[in-house]
Amino acid sequence: MLAWAFPSMYCDYHTHTPLCLHASGTPQEYVQAAVRAGLREYGISDHAPMPGEPFDDWRMKQADMPAYLDWLTEARECAAPHGLTVRSALECDWFPGIEPWIEHLQGLHAWDYLIGSVHYLGEKEEFDNPHRMDFWHRTDVEDAWEQYWERFRNMAASGMFHIMGHADLIKKFGFRPSGDLRRYYEPSLEAMRETGACLELNTAGWHNKCGEQYPDGQFLKMAAEAGIPLTISSDAHRPEDVGRDFKRAGKLARQAGFRHLASFQGGRMKLFPLPGI
Repeated sequence: MLAWAFPSMYCDYHTHTPLCLHASGTPQEYVQAAVRAGLREYGISDHAPMPGEPFDDWRMKQADMPAYLDWLTEARECAAPHGLTVRSALECDWFPGIEPWIEHLQGLHAWDYLIGSVHYLGEKEEFDNPHRMDFWHRTDVEDAWEQYWERFRNMAASGMFHIMGHADLIKKFGFRPSGDLRRYYEPSLEAMRETGACLELNTAGWHNKCGEQYPDGQFLKMAAEAGIPLTISSDAHRPEDVGRDFKRAGKLARQAGFRHLASFQGGRMKLFPLPGI
């Protein structure tokens, strides 16, 4: 990994579009928000289609991919006069046996990066959907955490993704097992270290029930000590969320021990100084 010599401005690599059916805004509105936030790069990473449609009601459909590429093109056209770089990506869900589908998605476009995320447990249990809270009413918390982190570790070990999305999303509604949580974190961090995957510090957690960024401070510190690269992202579903809480996140990253952030172009990662260093 090499460091570029450019001004230390943030990149927001985790944002969505209305094509996922639960976001709002136009390409121009997102670009304007990114410019106001002082971003160097704005990455568009909507929820990727899944096989077996209809899969759920909060992602792009396979037939929407041409419209998504058009959305990317329009965003770049809006961004060009501002000197803002727009990156193309997908947020892909990880399931056991999903590898052939991820390879299919990889071949649809020359993506700058792919984000891997875990939103489901078991066959198709949505643990982070506020409309599916019945999951938590009938689930053992420790068992859910075991399942989640096994999937997260396997996702990291696959080497198929550039960025690991919102690690510890399983805590979204505040459900955590007792005891030292490092027993869940360590195997996933080891897998990330071995494959060179980048960790995402996702600020959306501050605005959810858990009231804490993803991942927690302990995970962040362990990742910094392991030499795992970092990005900071908003998980924006509205233009006004782009770059949200980045100064706060940057301070937290510095306190955890990070000194650089990662950027991506054409699947290649480079590092730049973390603002404030």
